[in-house]
Amino acid sequence: MMDNAFDGLLEKAKKKKLIKIIPTAPKLKIDLIREKFAKDPEVINALNEYELFKLIDVLPKLKENEFRKGVCLRVTYKGIEIPINLDKLKDYSEILERFINYTKLFLNSK
Repeated sequence: MMDNAFDGLLEKAKKKKLIKIIPTAPKLKIDLIREKFAKDPEVINALNEYELFKLIDVLPKLKENEFRKGVCLRVTYKGIEIPINLDKLKDYSEILERFINYTKLFLNSK
């Protein structure tokens, strides 16, 4: 879903003549989006979370309270230990919701 949204943002940016070409490599697409949408916190926050969750399978992890209410997954990302718990997942959900709303508005604008 996020990849499709990023493609849509880039296609619309190309139609608005903000960019000349759309790169084919995923990393280059993300870098271009980060550059062209730097003033839009909805996009930047979503990109940051996207990069984290894209790598979550290969990052060092520590599981805590697996069978209790306080279930938590501690992930080390870019040298920082990030706790992922139910409250944090709510925050990620809100970031994603804001990104979806921004994307809809951007794609429907002239």
